[in-house]
Amino acid sequence: MTDNDLAKTSPRRIAFLGTGLMGAPMVRRLLSAGHQVKVWNRDRSKAEALRSQGANVAETAAAAARDCEIVFTMLSDGKAVDAVLFESGVAEALARGAVVVDSSSIAPPIAKDHANRLLQRGIAHVDAPVSGGVVGAEAGTLAIMAGGTADVIDGLSDVFAALGRVTHVGPSGAGQICKLANQQIVAITIGAVAEAMVLVEAGGASREKFRDAIRGGFAESRILELHGARMVKRDFTPGGPSKLQLKDLEAVKAMADRFALDLPLTEQVRREFSDFVTGGGGDTDHSGLLLHLEAMNAAKGGEENND
Repeated sequence: MTDNDLAKTSPRRIAFLGTGLMGAPMVRRLLSAGHQVKVWNRDRSKAEALRSQGANVAETAAAAARDCEIVFTMLSDGKAVDAVLFESGVAEALARGAVVVDSSSIAPPIAKDHANRLLQRGIAHVDAPVSGGVVGAEAGTLAIMAGGTADVIDGLSDVFAALGRVTHVGPSGAGQICKLANQQIVAITIGAVAEAMVLVEAGGASREKFRDAIRGGFAESRILELHGARMVKRDFTPGGPSKLQLKDLEAVKAMADRFALDLPLTEQVRREFSDFVTGGGGDTDHSGLLLHLEAMNAAKGGEENND
């Protein structure tokens, strides 16, 4: 769907709570589709940056939600979503029949709890985390994993069309479990690409030429394309901070424990991200796991040289 097509859709009254790296470009897509969007962010300057593009900036989260039929949340974790929905007055501000779309990445049990609490107020809930990063948010090509009631999700098709491709993956909480599975794949693949980069350089080959050589083969992936390029250029400006990648991996571990699952690859990469974040890499892009592996191998080399 082109931007001209999006502009022809009937406008919806939308509140968007959380206008950070992902939220801001999603808001711009909704505005381009002709929707009326009120925005709120804890750091007001991030919301104010959207005013010139047509967004209305609200003083509080509750004020943003008032009179809106749809409320998006794109916040850091489950505690933040819980606080905004139920402690800041958002739930009370919404009328019966409104829909909360939570695009944050949070634990599935928390998403289910939010859905149940909102249902008691006559408010629908869709857990709709996304994948595709800032690039996908800007282009409107996000993969949206939606958990909730089919008719509610179908009723949001015009809104989701501005953001990307939506798939109804199951009942409440299903969107979040699918996002966690997505994050497993992302983290493990980042780890695999980073380890390959370390091996290639140790063997005397060019990391850049190595990446070029395997493009289009069986190792091709979006991670190799985007994060592999970051590793070659050594540009680790955060698109997805490592601390948030670790947060998702901790949530995967919690669910694996709950289901009595043994996920050895996920556990190994979780430990590596934990060490990286503990060592100060929390605000570095998750492709920066390469730095952790380089430091680990440099230290090992130093120890061997001392023998």
